[in-house]
Amino acid sequence: MDSIKVHNSLKPGKPVPFAPIEKGKVSWYACGPTVYDQSHLGHARNYVSTDIIRRILRDYFGFEVKFVMNFTDVDDKIIIKARRQRLLDLEKQKKYTDDEISELGKAAFRAYAKSNLPKLVEGEGELNVNNYIPRRDAAYGSVLAGGTLTGEGKPGDAEAKLKMHISNMTAAVIAINGNQVFNGADEILLPYLDSLYKETIDTSDQSIFTDLTRFMEGEFTDDMDALNVLRPDVVTRVTEYVPQIAKFVEKVVEKGFAYEAEGSVYFDIGAFEKAGNTYARLRPDSRNDKALQEEGEGSLSKSLGGKKGAGDFALWKKSKPGEPYWPSKWGNGRPGWHIECSVMASDVLGSRMDLHSGGIDLAFPHHDNELAQSEAYFCEHSHEHTWVNYFLHMGHLSISGSKMSKSLKNFQTIKDCLASTYTARSMRIVFLLGRWNDGVEISPDMRTQADNWESTVNNFFTNIKSLLAEAAGTTAAVTGDVKALSISDDKPQEGLRADLEQAKKDVEIALTNSFDTPQVMRAIAEVIRKANVHINTHKSDMDLATVEAVARWVTKIVGILGLDANASPPYDGLGWASSAAAANLDPSTAVQPYKSVFKTVYSDIQALSLPASDTITDLLSKSPDSEFDSLASAGVRDPEQLGLPYLRAVSKLRDELRRLAPTTSPETKKSILSLSDRIRDFDLTNLGVYLDDRPDQPSLIKFVPAAELIAAREEKAAKDAVKARAKEEARRAREKAEEEKLAKAKLAPEDMFKNDERYSEWDAKGIPTKMKDGSEVPKSQTKKLNKDWDRQKKAHDDYLAKLGGSAA
Repeated sequence: MDSIKVHNSLKPGKPVPFAPIEKGKVSWYACGPTVYDQSHLGHARNYVSTDIIRRILRDYFGFEVKFVMNFTDVDDKIIIKARRQRLLDLEKQKKYTDDEISELGKAAFRAYAKSNLPKLVEGEGELNVNNYIPRRDAAYGSVLAGGTLTGEGKPGDAEAKLKMHISNMTAAVIAINGNQVFNGADEILLPYLDSLYKETIDTSDQSIFTDLTRFMEGEFTDDMDALNVLRPDVVTRVTEYVPQIAKFVEKVVEKGFAYEAEGSVYFDIGAFEKAGNTYARLRPDSRNDKALQEEGEGSLSKSLGGKKGAGDFALWKKSKPGEPYWPSKWGNGRPGWHIECSVMASDVLGSRMDLHSGGIDLAFPHHDNELAQSEAYFCEHSHEHTWVNYFLHMGHLSISGSKMSKSLKNFQTIKDCLASTYTARSMRIVFLLGRWNDGVEISPDMRTQADNWESTVNNFFTNIKSLLAEAAGTTAAVTGDVKALSISDDKPQEGLRADLEQAKKDVEIALTNSFDTPQVMRAIAEVIRKANVHINTHKSDMDLATVEAVARWVTKIVGILGLDANASPPYDGLGWASSAAAANLDPSTAVQPYKSVFKTVYSDIQALSLPASDTITDLLSKSPDSEFDSLASAGVRDPEQLGLPYLRAVSKLRDELRRLAPTTSPETKKSILSLSDRIRDFDLTNLGVYLDDRPDQPSLIKFVPAAELIAAREEKAAKDAVKARAKEEARRAREKAEEEKLAKAKLAPEDMFKNDERYSEWDAKGIPTKMKDGSEVPKSQTKKLNKDWDRQKKAHDDYLAKLGGSAA
């Protein structure tokens, strides 16, 4: 643990040694979400990556981690979202005529354009829904076509924001023209109604805001559970800390690092630095970035005045009409954004903590302001105070070059992702393939890389379990594992044993090097590759114990990385843990599906008319029940292991049936093969069991997720159906062609030109000799007519022959 190094945003550059305040323990505060909307893939990037590091510290390095996370449930974005939704709901309750609703929509449309798309209102005449499209294309067509506002470089956040506003306007035009203002123009109505009526909202009842935040907090928690993100040890909420926040601010004011102005309290950066402290230690180059400063203060704070310095930020905000408020010595107000984390983190973790983390977008101004106000609070006698030892910032997730964010509305929610394009595991793999502090832009190539890595691990686990099940044959072998196997025993470290030791060293180096998960993923893939090579080249002398050791080590590492939602520390199983195993069902209940298939197959085989077979008789005489009882008594609870006695019995019976099939009558053979296919493709597939039929060897039992097997079966059935339809269509086409050919052949060659109006005379064979105008048929045409006559004669003769020589 002493060798761990981390990227610390407080000390840019190479990773620095990690030395916790208290040996063996880590205190950690993570900035949580502002709960005003559904969580998206960008949130997943932040919190899954944070979870990965937390698990590594806890489960690989053995630290006792105290992890604290907040929910921001008081914020400008929350106020705006809740208030606007309330105003829209009230507006929809009003008695409006269709014309009045249309005018409301048009007024909102013009106001939205003026505020967000000013080029649309430039020029002659008033913007309206009829001239919107040509004005839009003239003003912003280049951006819509993929260009930039400046005409240079690649599109970024500014272009993404512009496209969002254009999308809102376009949707509003469609809604207004379709008399559906209240069903399709919400995005332009919300800010317009807020501008008219925001001060009329009674905020003495804060349920307007807490209803939203409580619901969204629950949604976020559900999303994190679905992503297998560990829950925080301690959760804090701003609304539960407002009195403490006010007291905290009072002390900062008393120490001369903050001042009151017009009912708000601002942090005095000038006084802070004059006292010998450093401001903007994380992002010094951003300290004068006005756009970031304004974003940090919030859109509702633009009208607040009285600041001494342009960069001074609000610790306490005077509440305006339409905003929630709490009492303070400065009057009714609410906490600034940055102050909440300082107060809550310090309350739980004290005046100093090991780790503080969040998305890279929070570095300035949020985290820089947190540091300043906390250090101002705790510093004594003009000496700088260290509030945070290590700042970890998770890299952005980008889409088409733009940061994924709620405000840009260019996001896909976590729920939608998990319902469509991702599983929790596949999403985590994508993040593991990139460094936690680097930006990630998800591309098709990255998704393919992640899918290939997952398939490699899946197939490896499946194959190793199959080999072990095949080699087992006894209860002892099934229940026994290699947990006690020491790869560092007296045997020489060579071959696959050496490869495993090297993989362990590579992972240790990677994880101590600022949690370098891409290198870990490569090490896992490489040792699996070498294990597969060993399996394929040592079929007769395979070192199965070492192969199993590799599989168990891989299982442990993927468990530590959080890739197995059904597993729990110390991750000493083999392969992905099943949900049924995690449920710890009663053995007799867990094994029932496998036992049921065995009984069905047993009954169906007895009903077959089989030739005498000592093997079949012997297999049918042995019950797997006793082997199952031994497993259950030994404490085995994994349904796959409990089901193996029944699966092996079914597999052996099926193998013997297939061996006997060629020696039986055609009818019995057909029944045997049909039963054999049903066992493999339906009975066992539905249980998540695949029988890998091998020539001159017993079938290999493989556990594969039932959904995958069923999907593969259905895909094969669909392809077979397509082939069958194509075959049937080809048959029908041939029959139709044959019918047309016969119909044509039915005509005698002497009659084939008789009704052709182009000709006036014919010879004895019926071949034209003169044209309609009495002229001779040209020689070239006569030559062709004779060829056609000869072909028809042959076809007609064949036709007559098929009819037995009789005329049509």
